[in-house]
Amino acid sequence: MRRSAGSTTLADADSAWGSVLTLGVEEELMLVDAETLSQRPMSSEVIPRVRVERGLVKHELFESIVELNSGICSSAGESLDVLRALRAATAAAAREVGCTIAAVGSHPVDIASEQAIADEPHYHELVEYAGPSARRQGVQGLHVHVGMPDAETCLRVVEHLVPWLPVVLALSANSPWFEGEQTGMLSTRAEILGLLPRHGAPPRFESWSEWEALVARFCDSGVVDSYTAIHWDIRPHPKYGTVEIRMPDQPTDVARSGAFVELVSSLAAWALEQPPPRESAGDRAVYDQNRWAASRFGPRAKLIHPERDGVAMRVADLYAELAERIGADEFDAGVCEADAQLEFEDPQAVIADVVARTAA
Repeated sequence: MRRSAGSTTLADADSAWGSVLTLGVEEELMLVDAETLSQRPMSSEVIPRVRVERGLVKHELFESIVELNSGICSSAGESLDVLRALRAATAAAAREVGCTIAAVGSHPVDIASEQAIADEPHYHELVEYAGPSARRQGVQGLHVHVGMPDAETCLRVVEHLVPWLPVVLALSANSPWFEGEQTGMLSTRAEILGLLPRHGAPPRFESWSEWEALVARFCDSGVVDSYTAIHWDIRPHPKYGTVEIRMPDQPTDVARSGAFVELVSSLAAWALEQPPPRESAGDRAVYDQNRWAASRFGPRAKLIHPERDGVAMRVADLYAELAERIGADEFDAGVCEADAQLEFEDPQAVIADVVARTAA
């Protein structure tokens, strides 16, 4: 692949394909004041204080957010153990500076645009370019990396996963409040992510060379300096040799994070065994519709069936079909964590409940 100066786009020689179905998990957690529960720009103070045997804690766009990174794991259960330890160590470090942690898709009270940006060049470059679109990104998600054997297989897996991602979003919805308001969306995060450039589903690629050509086109034009600045809901990540699924809202319950890792892992394992999927000119339009419906209604959404023309189904029924197909454990597909937030009328009570459930 042709590279721009300073670009971190990666040719095949730089990639790490081959560790099939290994897992890496990223949780995005807020640092909030232990008393007021407002976000505090303390990640630069907290991160050096975190002591863990596995994984690491990193900066995110806002100084009040940290990313918990599991490193490479062999199973969903192993990744859950690492996440539990990371949460505990981060909470302990936060207490040293008068903070606590909150795991949720959005802060129900704080104004996103008022949050301080982390002091890292690529975040300041994003804000300079995207402006208010970037400063509105007061939302957190769960990202799951699944190891792939090679680049071409990764693209085939992406095409099998994309149609089912709205089901994952619906089950994970956990951001019905934003800046003091019930937004009417169970996943406000999904809507806010749509403000960023290069969002939503990726285009369909017939070959890895097509993926490389598009990334080179973005990089050589100066719009981005790396494929990691392409914010699709799912994307190949050749540096790690993975497909990265970025769809779920950040769960509050760490066990639910583990359940989504298990679901995504099972879905990817199933996709690996499938032949190339059929192509339809309307597939991405159906995806956009289903993504919106999942964001709006969560588990109560009615989604167009990914494979059957003229058929729409409730999320619970679609999930039951998917779970049988991929051998996944059953979720309670009729509820999501957003429902717990909507039991409160006061957003301050919401964040207090989120903090308590995060600690539990």
